[in-house]
Amino acid sequence: MTSITTIDALERRIKAIFLHCGMSEVQANSVARVIAAGERDGCKSHGIFRVEGVLRTLKAGKVQGNAVPKLLETSGAIVRVDGQSGFSNPAFDLGMPKLVEAARKFGLAALVVNDCTHFAALWPEVEAITAQGLAALVMCPSYATVAPWGGSKPLLGTNPLAFGWPREGDTDFVFDFATSVVARGEIDLHSREGKPLPDGWAIDAEGEPTTVAEAALAGAMLPFGGHKGSALSMMIELLAGVMIGDLTSAESLDYLGTTGLSPRHGELIIALSPEKFAAGRPGNPLARAEVLFDAVAEQGARLPSQRRFAARARSLSGGIALTSAHEEQLDRLLTLGLDAVR
Repeated sequence: MTSITTIDALERRIKAIFLHCGMSEVQANSVARVIAAGERDGCKSHGIFRVEGVLRTLKAGKVQGNAVPKLLETSGAIVRVDGQSGFSNPAFDLGMPKLVEAARKFGLAALVVNDCTHFAALWPEVEAITAQGLAALVMCPSYATVAPWGGSKPLLGTNPLAFGWPREGDTDFVFDFATSVVARGEIDLHSREGKPLPDGWAIDAEGEPTTVAEAALAGAMLPFGGHKGSALSMMIELLAGVMIGDLTSAESLDYLGTTGLSPRHGELIIALSPEKFAAGRPGNPLARAEVLFDAVAEQGARLPSQRRFAARARSLSGGIALTSAHEEQLDRLLTLGLDAVR
C-alpha cells in the first residue's frame, strides 16, 4: 500500500520529528528541507532513510541540534562559517548570500564551512548557486570507509564531488557523485533489504572482494575508476579537509568511533562567475555551453541528473509516494523521538 503526499507536507512531517527531538527551528528547517528534496528527486539513499541517522547522531551527542552557525569576519573571496557543531545545511544557508556576493565581485569565491556534521547530498548546495547564474564546485570528506586503490583497509571517505553550470530555460547541468563506487547509503540499503552487492563494490575485513553487504560494512568500499577515483578522493581530503583546517575522513572516524552516525568534518563550496571569467573574450559563455549540451543530446546521450530532474517533475505534479513502511517509520519516529533509535 502506498499513500501520496506533497513535498511541503513531507518536509513539515520530517521537521516535526526533529523539533520533537529537541532541534531548533534553524537546524530542523534546513535539515528537513534537504531530506525532503532527496525523496522528491527519487534519491532514496538521501531521503527518509537519513532521518534515523540524524536522530542517532543527536542522541549520541555528536552534533548540536540547537547550534546557531556563525558567519565569521570575511574579507576578499573567502567566506567562512563556523557550524558551531551543528549540521552543515544551516551553515551553508547562512553563508550562501555572502558567497554569491563575493563571486560576482571577484569572479571566484569560496565558502568554507567548519565544525559541522554533513550527511546529505551536495546537489542542493550546487543548485542554490547555479540558480544565481554562477557555476559551482562542492566537495567534502566523510569518514574512513573506503580503501585507497591497492590498499586493504578503510582510509578515505566516500568523498563526494559535485559541479553545476547554470542554464537559461532548462534544467542546470549538475552532477554529484561519491568518489567511491557508490554512496555508503547504497550499501546500507542493500543490507536492510538482504540484497547481494554487485561485484567490484567492496572488500571484506581481510581485504578480499565481497558481495555480502554486511561483510562490506565491516570491511571497506572501493573507489570508482580504480586509481583515478582514489586520486580524486585524496584531492578532496586535502582541499576540503587539510586545507580548510578541518577533519580528514580518518580523523572524523576517530572522533565518532563508529560509522553508524553522521560524519563530522568541513565542507568547501566554490562559486564561479562565467561572465567574469569570459570577460573580454568573444561570445556569451552560457550560450556557448548550450552548443556543447546540444551536441551531447544529438548523439542520444543523457546529461547527468536528468533522471533526478524527471523524478522531481513527477513529484511536483503528482506528489511523493510513501510506502506503508515509510508511513510507519515516520509515525514511530514522531511518537518515540530519540527513544526510537539506539
